[in-house]
Amino acid sequence: MSGQSQKSEIEEQDVNHDQKKAITTEDTYLEVLSALRKVIHAIDLYSKKISRETGLTAPQLLVMRAIHQNDSVMVKQIADFINLSAATVVSILDRLELRGFIERERSKSDKRKLKLHLTSEGRKVLKAAPQLLQKHFIERYNKLSTSKQIDMVTTINQIAGMMDANQINPPALVELTSFSLEDKDEA
Repeated sequence: MSGQSQKSEIEEQDVNHDQKKAITTEDTYLEVLSALRKVIHAIDLYSKKISRETGLTAPQLLVMRAIHQNDSVMVKQIADFINLSAATVVSILDRLELRGFIERERSKSDKRKLKLHLTSEGRKVLKAAPQLLQKHFIERYNKLSTSKQIDMVTTINQIAGMMDANQINPPALVELTSFSLEDKDEA
């Protein structure tokens, strides 16, 4: 084989490799998008099921779980923890208070601050509420080794970071569809 034809063959292999890489990369992007859409859809369907069964939305349950986890928690702390705007959290608190699930108490040391508590009815409702992630997901997740669980959470956080989701301010009236806080009684 002459030097010229060998060089031409190598260049052709490089072009084929670049084309294959481009196709593979585009296919991978589509696979990522498809997988994310499946996750979003599954979470959305499950969230709607929870809402039908409990009469509470996922954000309402998230707020109740956050209050249960940290009695006397402040609105801003909840908003930051579950990535909702403070305005959304206040709106949720209004609805929960009307239903008798929470109580608000002014801080004695700083009247501008409210302390939040679950009522006995709120604790009862929360205890009966299902987890915010599907039971079969939780069971499968719990079967993973600790290192695989950490890897999964790390990867999901990396995806959120790559999509600049961490830079997005939580919008008012967002409907969160997934998030699970362990019940502090179960921990």
